[in-house]
Amino acid sequence: MGRDEHRHSKGKKKQNLPQTPDQEKHPGIDVEFSEQIADQDDFEALERSREADERAHKRQNNQ
Repeated sequence: MGRDEHRHSKGKKKQNLPQTPDQEKHPGIDVEFSEQIADQDDFEALERSREADERAHKRQNNQ
């Protein structure tokens, strides 16, 4: 046996598993909801989302 005989990973599993399972991933799209059942937190989240979109568009236009 030579010196580098033990440095190879012949029997080890070489596949890398993803950190997040596929069933927990989402495409990043907003889900529509009914305004009749929405509460104040939902409306605040929508407003924050709109403001963030405006900031992102301004940042893209300035570059």
